[in-house]
Amino acid sequence: METFSLVAQGFAVALTPLNIALLLLGCFGGTLIGALPGLGPVNGVAILIPLTFAFGFDATSSMILLSAVYFGCMYGGRISSILLNIPGDEPAVMTTLDGYPMAKQGRAADALAISGVASFFGATVAVIGLTLFAPLLAGLAIYFGPADYFALYILAFVTIGGIAGVDPRKTLLSALIGLMIATVGIDPISGMPRFTLGNYHIYDGVDAIVALVGLFAISEILMLLEKAAKDRARPIGLDSWLPDLREIWKTRWAVLRGSIVGFVAGVLPGAGASLGSVMSYSIEKQASDTEGTFGKGDPRGVAAPEAGNNAASGGALIPMLSLGVPGSGTTAVMLAMLISLNVQPGPLLFERQPDLVWGLVASLYLGNVALLILNLPMIGLFSRLMMVPTWSLMPIVAAVSFVGVFSISNSTFDLELMIMFGVLGYLLRKLDISLVPLVLGLLLGGDMERNLRRAMSISDGDWGVLIASPISVTLYVLTLLFLGLSVWLALRDRKRAQSRVMEG
Repeated sequence: METFSLVAQGFAVALTPLNIALLLLGCFGGTLIGALPGLGPVNGVAILIPLTFAFGFDATSSMILLSAVYFGCMYGGRISSILLNIPGDEPAVMTTLDGYPMAKQGRAADALAISGVASFFGATVAVIGLTLFAPLLAGLAIYFGPADYFALYILAFVTIGGIAGVDPRKTLLSALIGLMIATVGIDPISGMPRFTLGNYHIYDGVDAIVALVGLFAISEILMLLEKAAKDRARPIGLDSWLPDLREIWKTRWAVLRGSIVGFVAGVLPGAGASLGSVMSYSIEKQASDTEGTFGKGDPRGVAAPEAGNNAASGGALIPMLSLGVPGSGTTAVMLAMLISLNVQPGPLLFERQPDLVWGLVASLYLGNVALLILNLPMIGLFSRLMMVPTWSLMPIVAAVSFVGVFSISNSTFDLELMIMFGVLGYLLRKLDISLVPLVLGLLLGGDMERNLRRAMSISDGDWGVLIASPISVTLYVLTLLFLGLSVWLALRDRKRAQSRVMEG
């Protein structure tokens, strides 16, 4: 009962005119930022932090605005993923796998509606979890050590084999390329530069946004140019601008599973929405893909990762508020803002500043509803973009990609690097090698290496530390089970394919 009274107190804070205005502004602005390839929630939140200081907002109002932008970006990332096959941010990579094929089949409206509803339920599950289980879940997350996180990333990479294609050799090659790129930059332990060729621009490593935009946006433009040289590009037709409610209803179990998996991934500090999206898609594919439709426009392949990444974004607020440990890159930026306002997140935050905590929680409930209301009526508008000929749309995509990347660092080197990744992405796509494992290797490889080396430093080089924890052992057992399940499903699918050939 005490929790409900605190939430009611939070609604009184969130419903003030200023906070409502900031909430709606953040939801709308976040959706637009998320839809633009290359920006994403981290940059969106970082851009707005100076405005919160300039206008003199207190910590509660600032957090309401930035959290609305955060959630809005997670909603918006799906738009370009579905319509253009260009992820708005890293977690939206998984949405391209089935979202873009649905759009090419004339079902863009269905894909956008499914992703919007899935985002709403995933984020709502996360906020309910934040309300009810924050102390308990934060207490569990604090027991994860470096070796446990390494085991978690091993599990994440094992799931890659079930995501992107049927050839495990190509999948492994793509993931290894991503891991290799992740090692570029300053060594996290010794401080020595690695694989930089003396170029100081990459001492901090390869910017994931630059690589992401290059691999997807620039390679897509190159593929279009090749296609246009052979045949005149035509706009993709649409069967309808209105979503099919029956399609949305069919994804209900995928949404539920994705929300739970994503929330758990978000609660773990450092795991973030990318891992939540990957795990949600992987588990849903293993559970539901009995006919081999995932990756070819299956609505469940859109619903699961969208529910997962939005649930993870909400779950990432739990360790930030309860422990002062950011659960994602975006919450790390928000944590820095709170500290600069002399607000110290941690267990005492709930007692010392309940208005901030529960006002933020209440605003997240309101923001989710606002985002759903905002996004669903705009499905027709977004869908009509598919009627625009691709030859006229791609120059806009190129301009947004170049401006977006340049605005992050004001570096021409990043533009050159983006083009290099675009050429790499084009070559890999021509070889029928999925880009998704490469992106995941790049995103997760740095954290994986750091946790492995921390574990080895703590144990003085004893490899036994990797299996010394019950948590890590459990994760390795899950990894083996997942591998066994993947092999069994692959053999089952092969037998079914052979039986179809025999019957044909």
